[in-house]
Amino acid sequence: MDTRGDVVEDEKQEADVDEEDKQKEADESQKEDSSAGTQQKLSACAPRYYYTLCKEVYSFVGQEITINEALDSYAGMIWPAASALCHYLETHQDQWSLADRAVLEIGAGTGLVSVVAALLGAWVTATDLPEVLSNLRHNLSRNTRGRCRYTPQVAALSWGYDLEKPFPSSVYKYNYVLAADVVYHHDFLEELLATMKHFCKPGTTLIWANKVRFETDLTFTENFKKAFHTSLLSEDGEMKIFMATSREET
Repeated sequence: MDTRGDVVEDEKQEADVDEEDKQKEADESQKEDSSAGTQQKLSACAPRYYYTLCKEVYSFVGQEITINEALDSYAGMIWPAASALCHYLETHQDQWSLADRAVLEIGAGTGLVSVVAALLGAWVTATDLPEVLSNLRHNLSRNTRGRCRYTPQVAALSWGYDLEKPFPSSVYKYNYVLAADVVYHHDFLEELLATMKHFCKPGTTLIWANKVRFETDLTFTENFKKAFHTSLLSEDGEMKIFMATSREET
């Protein structure tokens, strides 16, 4: 009786079993690696954002300011106009004193400008899209707790035309509105301008810092000048800081 076929078949079945065992081990190993990687990401990112980029350290108003950046959005990074505006506010306190003033920052991002405004004595409300508020709140808290006269507030704000209902002008009044590098190549420039107009009422001063990058920046700047009484406070190459007040009568 020829058993060679049976032997070959048995060897084949054993090889198949070995291959299945190896695949199971590989799958289990991949799951463990994935789980470990996930845990590493979660432990590395407090508060609730992912893929931490780095921590930037600044010195303003005699304080060391540590800002967590993230890769989740444009709002997770510190842009040049933010640090430029911080430097301007710190070095021009005699001209623009924020002490005991109500200050709103739109497009606050990582919160650097709001932190500096709070350290300068302002009552600050920092705003941005809901999904980036966790990092913003974290940076504000870690850099202002025990250092400031007023505890900064954080609020969600989506730029648009219908802001009177969520932010009635009779209630939300500010001495200053701050904005840094909120103008770039996106589709919400008209909504941004409408938001600026809503909050910059008579008695409010808007200070906007911007680094020109695209043709759309220049178009927005022209529309900005038409919407407000404006003046150029500072200029360094493509970096410009504008002051604006409402064209409405007091």
